[in-house]
Amino acid sequence: MAIVLALYCKNVLLSLFSGTLLGVFVLNNFHFIDSFEALFTLFSSLLSKAWILKTLGFAVLVGSIMALIEKSGGIGGFVHYIGEKKELIASARSALFLSYIIGVVIFIESSITALVSGAVGKPLCDKYGVSRAKLAFVCDSTSAPISSLVVLNGWGALLLGLITTQLTLGMIEGDAISILIDAVFYNFYAMSALVVTFLSIYFSIDIGAMKDAKHISSAESESDEKSASMYYMLLPILLMVVFVFIFLYITGDGNILKGSGSSSVFYTMLLTLFIMFLYYVGTKNMSISLWSSTALSGAKKFIPIALILLFAFSIGSVTSDLKTGLYLASLASESLSVYLLASVIFLLSSLMAFATGTSWGTFSIMVPVAIPMAVGMDANVALCIGAVISGGVFGDHCSPISDTTIISSMAAECEVIEHVRTQLPYALISGCIAFVLFIGVSFLS
Repeated sequence: MAIVLALYCKNVLLSLFSGTLLGVFVLNNFHFIDSFEALFTLFSSLLSKAWILKTLGFAVLVGSIMALIEKSGGIGGFVHYIGEKKELIASARSALFLSYIIGVVIFIESSITALVSGAVGKPLCDKYGVSRAKLAFVCDSTSAPISSLVVLNGWGALLLGLITTQLTLGMIEGDAISILIDAVFYNFYAMSALVVTFLSIYFSIDIGAMKDAKHISSAESESDEKSASMYYMLLPILLMVVFVFIFLYITGDGNILKGSGSSSVFYTMLLTLFIMFLYYVGTKNMSISLWSSTALSGAKKFIPIALILLFAFSIGSVTSDLKTGLYLASLASESLSVYLLASVIFLLSSLMAFATGTSWGTFSIMVPVAIPMAVGMDANVALCIGAVISGGVFGDHCSPISDTTIISSMAAECEVIEHVRTQLPYALISGCIAFVLFIGVSFLS
């Protein structure tokens, strides 16, 4: 219901809430009073969890930081430096490639990756007439795929924990890190998505709805012609990347892989915002009142994004209570050839991530299901874990209710539904390539 409504009425908030409401009614046998009590309990429970509050706070603080960077003139200075002074960016292709490279290099956290590549890419894409939908596609197709391939981040911590749990239960033998590294080599969707995105930029390939995507400059970029030192943009971005590593190290008690992703990005935004205040006001780029009003204005713009994330978490919780993932997995366990196991796990994970809007939730459900299935059928365990990772990222990419989809749209200032429609053909191509690879490798291994 949520997905159909999102595609039909293009109102993501209404769609997510409607899906959540329907799920709550199903869980409570359509009893009116019990359902609304359960709905209140659901949101109370969500808002009492520290990681959710930090994630929502992160979304709002991002609005402040992006608004301040734009107002400072740092973006204009950066565009002038690389486009005119150094002549490094001279076309729509090179503008998109810069965002692509940033997306690949900054692998520590998918949200930070999308935000940074979007912030840098927006003014350059405006200059060369690139649609915001194409920029959002590049942001989204590098963030999660690279984060799931270079697992020195929260993604790796989650997957390592899930694999370790199966080791302690005696389901498999070996070293968790070695198994995870082997599984990453079978993350065919992430690899395919990166290649397809690269080719689409290099050859200027626009397919499906992307052909009709128009370039529309934001009102801010048209009216604000201020240009200042590029360091007003580069310093905050550098701080965000460095502080995420530092806080992952701190929250993980010296182990980055055990750090808290939600705490790290939240504290990163707070500290970055504080240093921006000292830097911008100290160098007289802004007055205290201008800094405060700009930060507040940016935060207000991102409140709807925070609400969308909250409703995305709510529908994910409801689908978990409905046991949607376990039901889908049970359908595949009957009369299944070992040669098709990895491909079926990939499809199930894709469907689950698409329906729930969460790749991490899909990993949490499917890894404990996929490993026993692989062991029981004497299949390649690492290949099946790779299928779960690939399916989770694929379904998440295609879903209009995914938090990474929403954040990538936010980073590029593109409507969520437009981003989903324009990205879908590329994601499906990458998904088909991954599906064929899983079948082929199953026969060879």
